[in-house]
Amino acid sequence: MMNRFILLLLLVSMRSQAQPKSILADQLQPAVFSLTMVMLHDVVNPPAASRFFSYCSIGAYDIVSQNNISMVPPGAFIRNYNAAKIKTAQKDYNYQIAALYSIYEAGRVFLPSGYMLDEKQQAFLAWLRKNKVKESIIDSSVSVAQQVVSHLSNWSKKDGYANLSARLRYTPLRGEQYWFPTPPSYMDAVEPHWRTIRPMIIDSSNQFIPPPLVTFSRDTSSAFYALVMEVYSVSKSLTPDQLTMAGFWDCNPFAVANAGHMSLGFKKISPGAHWMNITCIAAKKAALPFDQSVQLLAIEATTLMDAFISCWDEKYRSNRIRPETYINKYIDPRWMPVLQTPPFPEYTSGHSVVSAASAEVLTYLLGDKFAYTDNTEEMFDLKPRHFNSFREAAAEAAISRLYGGIHYRDAIDQGVVEGAKLGQFISHKLQTAGIMRLTNH
Repeated sequence: MMNRFILLLLLVSMRSQAQPKSILADQLQPAVFSLTMVMLHDVVNPPAASRFFSYCSIGAYDIVSQNNISMVPPGAFIRNYNAAKIKTAQKDYNYQIAALYSIYEAGRVFLPSGYMLDEKQQAFLAWLRKNKVKESIIDSSVSVAQQVVSHLSNWSKKDGYANLSARLRYTPLRGEQYWFPTPPSYMDAVEPHWRTIRPMIIDSSNQFIPPPLVTFSRDTSSAFYALVMEVYSVSKSLTPDQLTMAGFWDCNPFAVANAGHMSLGFKKISPGAHWMNITCIAAKKAALPFDQSVQLLAIEATTLMDAFISCWDEKYRSNRIRPETYINKYIDPRWMPVLQTPPFPEYTSGHSVVSAASAEVLTYLLGDKFAYTDNTEEMFDLKPRHFNSFREAAAEAAISRLYGGIHYRDAIDQGVVEGAKLGQFISHKLQTAGIMRLTNH
């Protein structure tokens, strides 16, 4: 009975700035998690995952902003985005239902195995009917979601994604300083042309080029050799907590293990999926209303997409050898990193960039002393970790790459700087657009 009463409140005063408590807010994290699970099934690579999260959240934000006069529209900070033209009269649909449904609908349209979301859509509609929402409202809200997702689909066709498959297959560069496929599966390079994807908010893929990397050398007195030996030495004396950090932030969708003549794949979520779940946790902790939660998710998703574009631009420009390759060839042929080396160049560290960028934007929107407990990795039997701020979490995500044996120190440190600058740029864009702190937490 109480749920029905709350849902009735949801249907009142759709354009009012004062939002009633909406039980739909509790449905956002399951919707985002549903996207994550489909991407886990499809083994979607990290840059592509960030793109899918972006398109699946922008539509929901567009719907909300067209119905809540206090919401800054996404086109105010997302480059070249024009609001979808909704043909359904506002009185005939529930915009929050339409926004939530659009997340599932966008996932169904954009994701390779989007059909897997059909069941989730039907379950959501059944939940609405169980709570006595009128069939006419449901039908109209679904129609609005479909209209907006169709608009998004057309807009997405100009971002360059469809052209990636037409580009020449990537061939590793010749030279001992360059990246080369790593064990155990020696996978091809992931998304070598990702720099050509249209950014969401930043001006270009090379807007935040980091300082030049430490020059490759086999000289045992060189700065580069010192970087290598740090990775090697740290791997020999890891504490239990350092090992836990490495595993908690692994986020490698490509994990493969060999057992005799068999190769076994272990599916894990991407760094973007981890930070999208952190954003859901934070929205719930801050008790944000539905509309602001949708806004927060869309901003985080677009930040992730731009962070990956920026990072991948540098990865394939510097094209640096991974620690595993160097150590196996010149120091210890039997050495293995704690984490499996992901299949792309080393500099800068992707998790360092996207985590620092996310931390800056979430700090701008929710505050610097925002403490929370991250249970994202429980599905992989890893215990939750508590953080006192987003920046503290980002710093741990970054250093975990050293503990995991997959990055040198300068790729981590410069990745943090690159991500922080990108996040600060986006925060300034949000401020200019009129988006301020979402909570006094």
